[in-house]
This record gives sequence, C-alpha cells and structure tokens, in this order.
Amino acid sequence: MENDGKKGSNMYGNLAHNIYAQNNIGVESPAKLIEMLYEGVLRFNAKSKKAIKENDIEKRVYWTNRSIAIITELIAILDHSHGGTVSLYLDRLYSYQIQLLSESGVENDFAKLDECSNVFRGLLEAWRETTNVDR
Repeated sequence: MENDGKKGSNMYGNLAHNIYAQNNIGVESPAKLIEMLYEGVLRFNAKSKKAIKENDIEKRVYWTNRSIAIITELIAILDHSHGGTVSLYLDRLYSYQIQLLSESGVENDFAKLDECSNVFRGLLEAWRETTNVDR
C-alpha cells in the first residue's frame, strides 16, 4: 500500500506541476506545488474568516472563491487512471470542502470554514510527512 501512495502522489504532483508550468509559475517540485496549494487554501480561508468577522461581504466572497478555485484545481489534477481508492477519496473529500466553503459564505458560518481549514491542515501535515518536501 505504501508504494501505491507514493506512486499516486508522484503522478498527482507531476500533473499539478505540468498545469502550473504551462502558466509560467516556477515551482521547485511537484510535491512542493501541492504543499503550496494546501497552504493557499489555509491562507485564503483565514482571510475569508477575517472578512466574515468584519462583515465585509465582498472580501469574504473573494477569499472564499480563491479557496474554492484551488480545491477545484486539486480535483482536476487527481489521477483516476489506476482505479485507486486514494484519488476517489480525495475527490469526494475535496468536493465536500467546496460544499462547506460555499455554505460557510452563505451562512457566515465559522464552524464550516474552520472544519475545512482543519481538513487542509491535516492534508498538509500528511503530505509533508509522505513527500519529505523541503521547508
């Protein structure tokens, strides 16, 4: 199972790296890119939470949409070609996070925003542990 995870994360990272390379974004490695995407969701969720506290609807929508865009990208680059359960699990997990973010914005719900951030903190920690990305 360990080998499948490393193989899957490598393909996942390579696809992400290719997508961002097409957009002229320099990234050290595919694994580092995924780390950066997870960090981006956390950063944008924090800004969205601040906007909710300040009752700034325009900023809340902007930062929430930025997080959703990253998660949408993460879904798009999943590699389902090997029929693995990891990519299916991540697809569902990411989709649920988009749902939480959408609902948090509509309802100004910190709990849903925090739930999403907690998931991405866990994903980031697991990603760092399995990829040994230099920090």
